[in-house]
Amino acid sequence: MSTAYETDVVAWSKEQAALLRAGRLSALDVEHIAEEVEDVGKSEQRELANRLAVLLAHLLKWVHQPERRGKSWEFTIREQRRAIVLHLEDMPSLMATLRNPRWFAAVWSDALAKSAEETGLTNFPETCPWSQTEILDPDFLPD
Repeated sequence: MSTAYETDVVAWSKEQAALLRAGRLSALDVEHIAEEVEDVGKSEQRELANRLAVLLAHLLKWVHQPERRGKSWEFTIREQRRAIVLHLEDMPSLMATLRNPRWFAAVWSDALAKSAEETGLTNFPETCPWSQTEILDPDFLPD
């Protein structure tokens, strides 16, 4: 067992798991294991960011294209909210990420880019006009 991390991360991860289970701690690739553990958290943050950006983009489209409102937009809004809430319930530490103004500003920027790309519009607000409570409220649809 000596697959290099850089050569085949899947084989490497199986080998590292086997070493852990066997109690062969001195044979572990500790530095890369630490990186992978950190990446798990980053992956969960990325999922939250992606879902939130999709939700915000649909809320923006809801406001700026009222003539195009439909069941599919409502479904997407509902589905993203549901998935975000479940994600936050499963990983409560992500609430700190959600409340981070810098992180939220980056998500808002992604939502603006998605909205502009999908609608061709550019007259969106620079900052999010809704509170986080409104954004996640299952009954909230902006006028």
